[in-house]
Amino acid sequence: MRVLILTASVGEGHDLPARTLAAQLLAESPTVEVVVEDGLEPMGKLVKAISADAGRVVFFRFQWVWDLGFWFFAQARPTRWLSQTLLTRIGGNGLVKLINDVQPDVIASTYPNTTEVLGRLRRLGRLDIPVCSAITDLAALDYWAGPGVDVHLITHPESIDEVRRVAGPNARVSCVHGFTAPDFRVPLDAAVARARLDLPAEGKVVLVSGGGWGVGDVSGAVDEALRLEEVSQVVCLCGRNDSLRATLETRFGTTRRVRIEGFTDRMPEWMAAADVLVHSTGGLTVLEALMRGLPAISYGWGRGHVRVNNAAYRRFGLADVVPTRDELLPAIRRALDRGRTSVDGFQSLPSAASMVLAAAEGPISDR
Repeated sequence: MRVLILTASVGEGHDLPARTLAAQLLAESPTVEVVVEDGLEPMGKLVKAISADAGRVVFFRFQWVWDLGFWFFAQARPTRWLSQTLLTRIGGNGLVKLINDVQPDVIASTYPNTTEVLGRLRRLGRLDIPVCSAITDLAALDYWAGPGVDVHLITHPESIDEVRRVAGPNARVSCVHGFTAPDFRVPLDAAVARARLDLPAEGKVVLVSGGGWGVGDVSGAVDEALRLEEVSQVVCLCGRNDSLRATLETRFGTTRRVRIEGFTDRMPEWMAAADVLVHSTGGLTVLEALMRGLPAISYGWGRGHVRVNNAAYRRFGLADVVPTRDELLPAIRRALDRGRTSVDGFQSLPSAASMVLAAAEGPISDR
């Protein structure tokens, strides 16, 4: 069996699920052949420029453009329909060519724009290979879900209603694990994690993350966390943003209670060691915190789809959402007082790999 995983080099929120799904597939079925490709490349330069390249500018310099673009492409129904139709017309032929070259038995997509095109190609009869959508956001799912998708693999059960609103009441939906590192499902004592990471054994640890892009008011979050005497360490995760890391090192490099880290593959340990997460972009990082029972605060960015996800975090009580810096310190205090929560619900979920393999063999019943 051959599985084609389509990702997009837009950030770890799409590349990480592709990597972990590939590893899970090989672990569960060693004879399967897994091919991972960037789904934006064959869709053409225009699609790639809008979907991926533009983010490198608007995320940092023209954030209002991201809000405007999200409203135009995803929220306003007439322009959303037009955008989805044009996306398929412009990028569909390239995707079909890639799929014909690979000849997979099933396709899994971790990027919403690619998923949208795949679903439409299925509905148009141009693609006869099952498509699985790997949905790693909680909300804003108009491109993640669609009636042409064979099965929607979600990370939050709270997403089911929105998936079926977008894809239809009979859409196949399954809540799974497998889009985060497998170590998140293995309990890890905080003291052990702190020792491995060379963190203080006493006091509170605040984890501040700007996601893979390193966006948001990371510096302001550090300042607020340092105001609490019980906080012995503030850890800044800068992702792949070298400029942010340099700025923070200039400002906090001599502050003993601040530790600055670049991109890391040790998130299961950081999440086990910390007492609260302050994060800017939601998505997988908040999911990882939930899997560790770590209180999460969304603060410092809230643009485009993140704004919609923040509203859903608040609605479902999954994370605290703080729109202004003045509200951040009280939110950190509340999180520290509340402590960790139970994480038993993640242990019983089926694996994403098992759902993908089943999709290749025939229709999947609702789970």
